[in-house]
Amino acid sequence: MKVGQAMQLGLKAGVNDRQIKDRLQYHPSVFEFHLTEEDVASAGLKRLRDKIQFIRNQGVQHIILHHPMNFEGGHLELSMSEASSPARYRFLWQSTLDLLQLAQAEDVQLLVHGSYDEPVEQLTVGYRNLTEAAEVLFKRMDYLNKIGHDHLFFENSISPLFYYGNPDLDQAILARGYRLAFDTSHCFIKYHGDNDVLVQSLQTLKPAIAHYHLVDSLGLKHDGLELGTGRIDWRRVVPVLNPAATNIYEVQLADQNDAREMVASHQYLTALAADLQH
Repeated sequence: MKVGQAMQLGLKAGVNDRQIKDRLQYHPSVFEFHLTEEDVASAGLKRLRDKIQFIRNQGVQHIILHHPMNFEGGHLELSMSEASSPARYRFLWQSTLDLLQLAQAEDVQLLVHGSYDEPVEQLTVGYRNLTEAAEVLFKRMDYLNKIGHDHLFFENSISPLFYYGNPDLDQAILARGYRLAFDTSHCFIKYHGDNDVLVQSLQTLKPAIAHYHLVDSLGLKHDGLELGTGRIDWRRVVPVLNPAATNIYEVQLADQNDAREMVASHQYLTALAADLQH
């Protein structure tokens, strides 16, 4: 990103009228729906389509659908074997393909996690080891990328299967031609609060990054901090952001019906970007 370039206001909400009304009062240019398993049932998909059209009619330029994180209490790991949990496996694929079809029909974006942060013993159920699980994961990501490339991006986590920050893995991910979502806190936590690793990974992956989750952290665990309250060095981060990408502020809210921490994060980063221009 060119220093001093205007930052986008990107906000996140559920498919909930009260949350949507709260977010829209700030006139965001990016809106990300945080979906649950109920949102991708047949009735849920119709409601979601209506919400997408409503948001667009309010002048929001960019809309993202965040694939549900869980099903029946367990993370939806893209690498999971069918044997590990047949019902969850079926839901993973049905929901992903249904949402991708919706994203293509409505010309919005679908965000899918490459992995979450399940323990290794969970990630390897049905596989001999992590290497085999990773091979399956990348084959599945290749498939989804092939059928949904223009409307799909993959997000990093702190999982050993799909993360950013390792120079060799970053290059391997780049070579596969994926469109990426980069969560700043996940990379920072994965490397225990190392700003050098974070900035280097942001720079390396910049051409492939289509979307950012901008969130601060102390680098120890998932904490979802408001920007400027953690240990991420935003003065170094801002200049290496891809100006063509969208972003939201994915910070923890005290009240899910009040976006004030996300808005405060935007104000912080906007002021910082303006300061860097001078």
